[in-house]
Amino acid sequence: MQSRWMLAAAFGALMTAAAPALAQTPAPAAATAPAARAGLGVKELAMMERVGEPRVSPDGRRILYSVRTTDWDGNKGVNALWLVEADGATPPRKLAISEGGVSGARWAPDGQAIYFLSSRGGSNQVWRADREGMAAAQVTTLPIDVSGFRIAEDGRSLILAVSVFTDCSTLQCVKDRLAERAKTGLQAYDRLPLRVFDHWADGRRTHLFSQPLNGSGLAGGEARDLMPGLDADVAAGDGDFTLSRDGRTLVYATQKQGAGEPFTNNSDLYRVALDGGAPVNLTESNKGGDGNPAFSPDGRRLAWLSAPRENVGGDQAVVMIADADGANARRLTDWDRGPSGLTWRSDGRALYAVASDEGQQRLFEIDARTGAVKALTGDGAVNAFHEVGGVLAYAHDSFTAPTQIFVSRNGAEARQATQHNAELLARLDLPEAEPLAFSGWNDETAHGWVFKPAGFVEGRRYPAVYLIHGGPKSPWTESWSYRWNPQVYTAAGYAVVMVNFHGSPGYGQAFTDAINDHWGDRPLEDLQKGWAAALSANPWIDGDRACALGASYGGYMVNTIAGKWNGPWRCLVNHAGVFDVPQLMNAMDIGNFIHEFGGPSWTRKDLYDAFNPETYVADWKKPMLVLHGSKDFRVPMEQGLATFSALQREGIPSRFVHVPDENHWVLKPRTWVDWQQEILDWTARWTAEGRN
Repeated sequence: MQSRWMLAAAFGALMTAAAPALAQTPAPAAATAPAARAGLGVKELAMMERVGEPRVSPDGRRILYSVRTTDWDGNKGVNALWLVEADGATPPRKLAISEGGVSGARWAPDGQAIYFLSSRGGSNQVWRADREGMAAAQVTTLPIDVSGFRIAEDGRSLILAVSVFTDCSTLQCVKDRLAERAKTGLQAYDRLPLRVFDHWADGRRTHLFSQPLNGSGLAGGEARDLMPGLDADVAAGDGDFTLSRDGRTLVYATQKQGAGEPFTNNSDLYRVALDGGAPVNLTESNKGGDGNPAFSPDGRRLAWLSAPRENVGGDQAVVMIADADGANARRLTDWDRGPSGLTWRSDGRALYAVASDEGQQRLFEIDARTGAVKALTGDGAVNAFHEVGGVLAYAHDSFTAPTQIFVSRNGAEARQATQHNAELLARLDLPEAEPLAFSGWNDETAHGWVFKPAGFVEGRRYPAVYLIHGGPKSPWTESWSYRWNPQVYTAAGYAVVMVNFHGSPGYGQAFTDAINDHWGDRPLEDLQKGWAAALSANPWIDGDRACALGASYGGYMVNTIAGKWNGPWRCLVNHAGVFDVPQLMNAMDIGNFIHEFGGPSWTRKDLYDAFNPETYVADWKKPMLVLHGSKDFRVPMEQGLATFSALQREGIPSRFVHVPDENHWVLKPRTWVDWQQEILDWTARWTAEGRN
């Protein structure tokens, strides 16, 4: 399922004119490979170094980036900070300040220090290190956690994101109230939300605070709430608020609908002076989601992303541009894709954004005057980027390569700057994805991929798994996944088929909108036709030994398949899937998600019944593995329990795997390996040769 307010990864992208790509799918580092190469093992995937978050230094010479490794015994990930020279003169190195934990690192405006978040002092606070990352000092000492920050261009202050009770006048009041609440097991609510993804709401709101810094770059006074008493949240991500270059003005995205807030995605941009005054709504006339504000480098213009329709999931945002005070706003782009991650190029002549585009997640450049769009990368996925002075660093991955950092200077061809996991990659057999195109619903072309199994031998026939994506408006992209990686299944000897059915972003707004009010028919038709096309084009796939696998909406579709298209399948796998749509919509943590069905269940009962998996349980007959986490409040575990109960009542071979301390995802590495092994064991059991 999608997050509550999607001006991010749910948006797609389009290259309006062909352009040389800064990077193609990266190849593993040169190495002498063994004579026989094996597929990707589950534990090998869990133990890989995960690269991300590049940040270019103010002089353009160095790049900070994050690397997550796995503490197997501790069953957790460990984040570290690395540094690489932009010109590749020296190998990347891990910074000493990584010991103790680091996240959200940023360069000081003069490049002589590194600011980051760490809980090494007992709570999550801002810390400051020298430019070599050798020693660190604590910057903030707030009594409660800091969840995000920005540094003013003059280096004299920070903007902090802190969760507070709006009726508390001090942060100590917030801390004391949390301590008092911890003594009782009772929590009462007068409005939604009750739960948020994997935790119960506690009534706090994330506000922005201004924190003065002294001459040493440390906190030099009390942090001041810039939103005192405001019943609203500002998220702490890169695209949620922006500070003007002169440090005098803040623009943030939020919602202020009070008790009605959970039922709408209508967010707005607010402009406020840091020295005081009431915030001004800059986007009140737009009823969709406005977000991702970004001041131009010269401080004269403000750009942002604006989705034009209220409560339409997957509504593509347009790029808006206005004067710095929000006046003279105009639509910059006319582009049948939806960007996210909007930032300015450092010369102010263009903006950058990423967007899904026909199964890729490309980095785009948008002319700030004309709105012309140009793709900067080709196949694969860009998931983070940063540019300073013509030096562009971005994190890129693909179906055959986990994320690495790439660097381009002044638009030249990008150079791969990191080689993490090189030794492992050199000995792996990672089959390339073979594109699949077919006529889907309404005779419109739909796309997907087919993978051969690792060690493929001509003349042999292989069992298959059909991977079905979630969202439903979250497409498969040619990217490296630590959740549903097709290479795990190629390594186990399967053909893998993946399809972007109607509803998937990246193929135009009409393609995405086609799923609205049609969860259970148009995507199913695409899946049926895509499966037939894959079998027709690949006779080596043994279609009589196949299983369909999905999570979230993919699990909803697995349950739908169980009742409406179970003929081809030896088995089914349902992780965090939906059994009863009306119950889901009234119990999940996203209050406006009901608009996927055009309204609440009691107003559109016939539609809900027609596309509700529970309606078709009498026709279920294929073995199903059901997996669910207790902390899943996106698709609450009762959905999985109901699925398993129905299977058992119908006498269908089934297995329920409970993951007590996981949410909608499975995040702990050892738990993930065990979870994935349950899936592999189940599919192996039912696709074995000679089994009916």
